[in-house]
Amino acid sequence: MMKILFAVALAAVASSTNYKIQVDSLNFAGQLSSSANYQAADTLGEAATGELAGTTYRLKAGYQNMLISSISISAPTDLSLTTISNSTGGQSSGSVAWTVTTDNAAGYTLAIKADTSPALAATGGNFNNYTPAGSVPDYAWSIDNSVAEFGFSPEGTEIASRYLDDSLACGVGSSETADRCWDALSTANRTIASRATNNTPLGTVTTVKFRAEIGTAASVNAGDYNATVTATALAS
Repeated sequence: MMKILFAVALAAVASSTNYKIQVDSLNFAGQLSSSANYQAADTLGEAATGELAGTTYRLKAGYQNMLISSISISAPTDLSLTTISNSTGGQSSGSVAWTVTTDNAAGYTLAIKADTSPALAATGGNFNNYTPAGSVPDYAWSIDNSVAEFGFSPEGTEIASRYLDDSLACGVGSSETADRCWDALSTANRTIASRATNNTPLGTVTTVKFRAEIGTAASVNAGDYNATVTATALAS
């Protein structure tokens, strides 16, 4: 049995089914003033305003001293791949999806990384990280019969150029073909999707397919294999 665990960073704001307050402020006076040439929103009653920061936080206090933009990422459930025979070999695949939503005018980047290398491991054994033949992902998944490997392929409308193809090779062209462009997970972030504009309110879905395979002549210990994958979405 193989299980892939996922982690994301989450932040909370005041919300219900009908509203969301990104930032709030309580004051005893204030109003919106306007004329043909200007519009001013003012407030009275805030004794502590400005920006404070530490090693683990940043606080922007005061009316309208809010975040420049917001970004959110969904948290998928853990993925379980089907069991592969360690004596006859075989292949197992599955997929998860992350939705990134931002009002940042410059868009976002989405990256993933593994907590360990090799990514998929168990007590006393592991799958090698998938090994592309060159510097770009393999257009078609392919491993040697003597090894067991684990890799991924992203799909979506905003996939990074590394995973685009011309129907023959990856890292070139402008197409995104299903089940193509297989890559290795790393303990360093690897960008898999990005865009240069905001995408509120619907967000953008990026699907990542994971695949594990044991070659027919590979030697792999029986066990429960796990990989922890972290997805990070950042405003550009």
